Amino acid sequence: MARLGVRHMEHITMAHGAGGSIMAKFIKDYILRYLGGSKADVPLEALDDAAVVNDIVLKSDSYTVKPLFFPGGDIGRLAVSGTINDISVLGAQPAALTCGLILEEGLPLKDLERILLSMKETCEEADVYVITGDTKVVERGALGGCVINTSGIGFRTEATDHNLAVVKKYRPGFKASWILDSNLRARDKIIVSGTIGDHGLAVLSAQEGLSFGSEIKSDVRPLNKLVQRLLEVGGITAMKDPTRGGLSNALNEFCEKSNVGILIHEDRIPMKEDVRIACEMLGIDPLEVGNEGKLVIGVIPEVAEEVLAALRGTEEGKEAEIVGEATEEFNMVVIQTVVGGKRVLMPPVGDPVPRIC
Repeated sequence: MARLGVRHMEHITMAHGAGGSIMAKFIKDYILRYLGGSKADVPLEALDDAAVVNDIVLKSDSYTVKPLFFPGGDIGRLAVSGTINDISVLGAQPAALTCGLILEEGLPLKDLERILLSMKETCEEADVYVITGDTKVVERGALGGCVINTSGIGFRTEATDHNLAVVKKYRPGFKASWILDSNLRARDKIIVSGTIGDHGLAVLSAQEGLSFGSEIKSDVRPLNKLVQRLLEVGGITAMKDPTRGGLSNALNEFCEKSNVGILIHEDRIPMKEDVRIACEMLGIDPLEVGNEGKLVIGVIPEVAEEVLAALRGTEEGKEAEIVGEATEEFNMVVIQTVVGGKRVLMPPVGDPVPRIC
């Protein structure tokens, strides 16, 4: 028994990496306490999807999905797409990736080859390639197969500058050099690029051997080419790919960092009926389920319809919708429900589906 006045030892739990409020507090209390302190253009302390130093966008991420293969994707496609997308949502064009493979003793070589082939095909799809990396092997039973770390760099493009110029045309006081969570302002429209919850439910079905009447497939894909097309329209102020914690977490990060409220209309949120039914069966809030091939976009109201049209003209964004707008009336995320009432959408405590990325 601990002596009176001596704090109990705390341990890492799955919730510390689940993308919700517990993870956010852990990062602020521990990671930022010891790391950071740079004078980067977008530093660690900003907690954006990537950082910027000397106009170079930098991102590193590790992937430990369970199982390694799931409907619509695998850990290899996930690792390449996730890092590319985190660089892209700041408005940069990804240029190159690194790959760190941590392999568990006993992993079948045919599985590794399948993963590497998937990474190769995803790199070709995005036209962004792995140029350096590292491989380690650990004892059997340590990892569940393998962990992949991918890091990447990206650069400003003409489309980046055009996008910011359009924002400044309608918002003269706008001074940001990149698309950041803190850029959202009242009246900005919120666009979701497609159906939510697909990835998390696909991984869950593979984890638990569940069937929901039809196969739900992950939406995992690289979005860099789509983002560049949207920047050519211009007017985007904030953008995220809603991974761990889903739409709920992404909107609450916008709200907290931009110091504005957000009103979302429940009936406008795109969602596959299979996902909706599966979440009802399992008691899961689909707004908290992660995605790996969707965007949540804040855009100035003057060009929101143009951005929406550009999205709908692509395969990735054909189901896009304007789901709400930022407001100064309150400082939280609020949902206008289908029955006519309103409810506060709190940030998730953790991800309802563990090990999805």
